[in-house]
Amino acid sequence: MRIGTLLRGSRIEEIIDCAESARAIGYSSAWITDGIGMDPLTTLAVVGRAVPGIELATGVVRTLPRHPMALAQQALTVNAMTGGRLLLGIGPSHSQSMEQGWGLSFARPVATMQDYLSVLGPLLRDRQVAYTGDIYSAQGEFRIDSPGQVPVLVGALGPRMLELAGRMADGTVTFMTGPRTLIEFTCPTIRSAAAQVGRPSPRVVALVAVCVSDDKEAAAQRALEVAGPMVNLPFYAAALEREGGPALLSGTEAEIRTELTRLEEAGVTDFVPTRIARRDSVEAERTEAFLEELAASIRA
Repeated sequence: MRIGTLLRGSRIEEIIDCAESARAIGYSSAWITDGIGMDPLTTLAVVGRAVPGIELATGVVRTLPRHPMALAQQALTVNAMTGGRLLLGIGPSHSQSMEQGWGLSFARPVATMQDYLSVLGPLLRDRQVAYTGDIYSAQGEFRIDSPGQVPVLVGALGPRMLELAGRMADGTVTFMTGPRTLIEFTCPTIRSAAAQVGRPSPRVVALVAVCVSDDKEAAAQRALEVAGPMVNLPFYAAALEREGGPALLSGTEAEIRTELTRLEEAGVTDFVPTRIARRDSVEAERTEAFLEELAASIRA
């Protein structure tokens, strides 16, 4: 199992420093989200020119504001600029954000993603596309010398999106999805869909809250506090209901190691922890020390 980390910082210099520290510690990948901060792909292009030797990933780029041809062109460019290190996570976001914030329709998210991948995939793979769909259509090519392939992961929580990711993408990246759900639902669903169409075993990236603590109940409460209003978004609410509680890895160092082994055996390929402990607390210190030791041991 690979261990990644989220990039933090509000200024590009801070983000570059964070990526450099992650590489030095031994994290295999550095992830950036798509929210109200800087554009994630532009940021990764700059970070990648400054920091070698670490995979650069989006978790995830929101698809609806970007036509798939535009995203393919940008992704190929970033991949070329970073020596073939881009891992492209994409997702539809949520109806509240897209409809209320961006003024875009969120109707038929699975069908929309299927059309999106039908344009994006050929462009990333072959640099050309000829596709006519119900939602997206595209004809064209790009002449971009971009090394290797750009893997595409779909942010998928429900069964239909997971099945689509298994059939048409290289895997999935999950958030607000806990260990029980990953083992019993996420991994079996996407792995079965990929196998049915003869695709390789998918990459399953789990962004999961983690807290090394002797008090699991307090850690669970803290996870809900950090999640805040996100727990009310329909996709996340359904995921938490399926989990039966917060999406969290907590306990002693040994207990979390055991749980990570179970996740790996189930098919999780990448663990990207989100820290939830209060800053400067004993739990924060234990968690950071544990994660750094974990990343360094995997690199070794």
